[in-house]
This record gives sequence, C-alpha cells and structure tokens, in this order.
Amino acid sequence: MDRPAGSPSHRLSSHSITPHSAGSSMTRRDIWRDALATARKAIEDSGVAAVQIAAIGITNQRETAVVWDRATGEPIHRAIVWQDRRGTELCQTLKADGVEDLVRERTGLLIDPYFSATKLAWLLDHVEGARGRAERGRAGVRHDRQLPALAADRRAVHATDITNASRTMLFDIHRGVWDEELCRLLRVPMAMLPDVHDNAHVFGTTTPDLLGAAIPIAGMAGGPAGRIHRLLTTPAYRLNGRTTYALEGSIFVAGAAVKWLRDGLGVITHASQTDDLATQVPDSHGVYMVPAFVGMGAPYWEPDARGAIYGLTLGASAAHLARAALESVAYQTMDLAEAMKADAGEGPAILRVDGGMAANDWLCRFLANMIQTPVERPADLETTARGAAFHAGLATGVWSGLDALEQLWSREACFEPGMAGDARAPLVAGWRDAVARTLAKPVA
Repeated sequence: MDRPAGSPSHRLSSHSITPHSAGSSMTRRDIWRDALATARKAIEDSGVAAVQIAAIGITNQRETAVVWDRATGEPIHRAIVWQDRRGTELCQTLKADGVEDLVRERTGLLIDPYFSATKLAWLLDHVEGARGRAERGRAGVRHDRQLPALAADRRAVHATDITNASRTMLFDIHRGVWDEELCRLLRVPMAMLPDVHDNAHVFGTTTPDLLGAAIPIAGMAGGPAGRIHRLLTTPAYRLNGRTTYALEGSIFVAGAAVKWLRDGLGVITHASQTDDLATQVPDSHGVYMVPAFVGMGAPYWEPDARGAIYGLTLGASAAHLARAALESVAYQTMDLAEAMKADAGEGPAILRVDGGMAANDWLCRFLANMIQTPVERPADLETTARGAAFHAGLATGVWSGLDALEQLWSREACFEPGMAGDARAPLVAGWRDAVARTLAKPVA
C-alpha cells in the first residue's frame, strides 16, 4: 500500500468519548475559536511573518459532520462528532433492506453509524427546514469545518478532498464521484454535497485579517474492495488525479480509554501517569479492559457492544486498571494486524505510530510484543498535521513530490519485540476471551 511519506500504518490517537447524548456534538464556534487560536500561536512561535507562509493545510476528523447554510456560511445545527451513534437505527434498516453488499462494493465501507451519511440523514430529518434547504442547494455538507471560515469568500467555498468524501458512505471510490443511488437510499440530496478535489489542491485563500496575510489553503486530508475480515478499502490520498488506496482498520476507542480513567473515574489526574502506573506492577493482574464505549470497530463492527472490564479482584488497583487500558490499545491493534495479514497474505514489516499515546515507551514496547513486529516512533508525533502541511506544500510548489517528502521523515525510536511466545500466548488468550464475552459470541 503506497502512502505519503511519514504517514503511519496505524495511528495511535486520543479522541473524546461521545456517545449519542447532549455531549456528542460541538459548536462551530468552539472548533473555529480553537483552530484559529492554534494557528495564530503557531505563527507567533515560529517567528515567520504571515506573508512568508506558502500555504495552509487542514486536517480533521473525517466522520464528523456539519450541515451549513450556504447563504450565510453558518451551521444549521451543532456538529455531530465521529463517535456519535444516533444513526444506528437507520443502519439496521439498510442492512435489513439488503444493501450492505452494494455499499461495500462502491464505497469500500461497511454500514455503520461511524460514517457520516447517517448523521447527515438525521440532521435533515430533525432540523426544521433542513431538508428543503438541502434539496434546493441552499445547505451544504462540511467535514473540514475550518475551510469556509478561513476562506476569503466563505459562502462560495463548498469543497472537500477525497479522503473526507470517501468516509460518508455516499462516495464511489472507484469512479471517484458521489453515488446517486446511495444518496437516494440514504435520502441525502446530491445538491448539498461538496466538490471533491485532490488532497494537494488550492481550495481558497484566507482573509488577511485572520492571520496577517492572504494565505492559500492548499492541502486537506482526513485523519488516514470489501475484505472478508471486515476491514475497509479507502483512498489514502489523491495526487494529480491518481488515487492511492489503503487497507484500513478503525479502532473507536484508544486514548479515550485513558481519558475515561482520568475524567470518568478519577483514577488518574494526568494521562501521562499511565506510563508510571503501568510499570509499577509486573502485569495486569488478570484484568482486561474491552473499551467498547461506543461499540467496537474493525474487525468486529458491533455498534451495540459496550465497554467491560474483566478479571477484577480485591487485589486489583489503579495501576492494574491503567495498565489494562493501555494494553487494550495494543490488543486492538493486534486484531487489526492479524486481519490485515489474513487478507493481504503478509503482515507489516514495521509499524509506525504517532499521536500523543505514542510518546508512552511502555505502550510502544508492549505493542511491539503483541504484534510481533518492530514499532517505529517518529521524531514528530503530530503526523496528521504534518501530512496536511505536506499536501499544502505540494500544491504550492514547496516540495516537488513524494520523494522529497520521504527525506523529511526521521525516526526517534524503534521498539523491537522481545516477549517469548509462551509468555505472550496466555495474554492473547485472555484478550480473546474478554472480547468474546463482550460480544456474547465466539471469537475465532
């Protein structure tokens, strides 16, 4: 699988836990305020004048959806975030209608509320006047919430890139177009869907008052055929009209499990404490956490599954819970690696990780032991933002191509597997048993 330089085979990242509830949506102002403040701080810290900036790249959570009024540039409702499950009932209806094969063949996806089409359908059905505006082309879809806000002509910019479009369950990844039949099945008017461009493309230009100069917005990327092991075929990127595809497995809860220990249970006060706690105990004391807070993603795809902790005894401590949360990230990644190996015939030679959790040495080492593959950590953990910047630079001539980008990646550390098979086997068996209990069915 080809991929941009520096992009990971699997990315360890932290996301908030937000099931269908009052907390499962965000305002455009929240997102925009934070994004603008971060951009301004980055310019200030860099010491580079705004007029010297070649371009801006945007990255976002692909499955989060916003519907906006194209006349005003304002959203008609709060954003529905990627982990929201309010589309579950519609997904069940679609499966009962027998369209799962059609969806998989055209989009590379499985029918699941994780993807944004059912969120859009919910918005159109529940926000007064939304469907009428959408059918008349007066309402549009956003995944990249910052683009219209940044652009000088905010109302005119109605565009996205292929990595975002492909996560809607409405986009034919083979023809590279919105699929009319899928839109009809999900009752999403095609008139509301944005134009789809390459990842390296000049989408617009900022207003000078925002960042101190008119800067091209030139790159966009969503954070990275159906398979028998229920993995996803998805566009990794499209450059110069040529699409490169990736085999992807989605884990719904990784860093969010640690966040739950901190914010939900008060077991820790800072996420960084998990590294110290995990090393305080020799093992997890038989404790397993299956973090299915919003269902389970690949390769299980069980939206109704819920989180569980097994093996608790009076001897279990906060350290064991912290360790079990970290171990669950490695176990879920192991499941994906094994599914990919079964589909592709071979596993990855190296696994590259990034994001906040990748800073945890203990986790990286345990991950290497579970997947039995070296784990590489880059010098720059923010690979997603870096990839968006790369796309922006490609579109504006800062770099000549992917070969030039390859030279920019550097390794900070490599973690080699070192656990003996007889020590690893019971850990894996315990995880399999915990997942089987959670799903209430056997796991192969």
